[in-house]
Amino acid sequence: MEPVTVPLEIERTEASEAAEAVPEPDVPWVTVVHNDPVNLMSYVTYVFQAYFGYPKDTAHRLMLDVHHKGRAIVSSGTREEMERDVQAMHGYGLWATLQQER
Repeated sequence: MEPVTVPLEIERTEASEAAEAVPEPDVPWVTVVHNDPVNLMSYVTYVFQAYFGYPKDTAHRLMLDVHHKGRAIVSSGTREEMERDVQAMHGYGLWATLQQER
């Protein structure tokens, strides 16, 4: 004789239904460039201008953040876009990571 299986009933509360109905907010991702002992400040400024299209003043300010604070957020967007930006920074020889903005 085969064993009898009984379907499991899951009680749904209003709170669990409401939580399922509300999607999580889309938290943007950011590209972070970190300081390194290799690249010249002028080169980092150049990369920010060339790749991101930042004006010289903005690129210089971001480079100074990298130099003095150890890191700077240089772009934000979807995870896929930030993965592309991180790969581009690696291609230029800069140390970069991505993270979800808080």
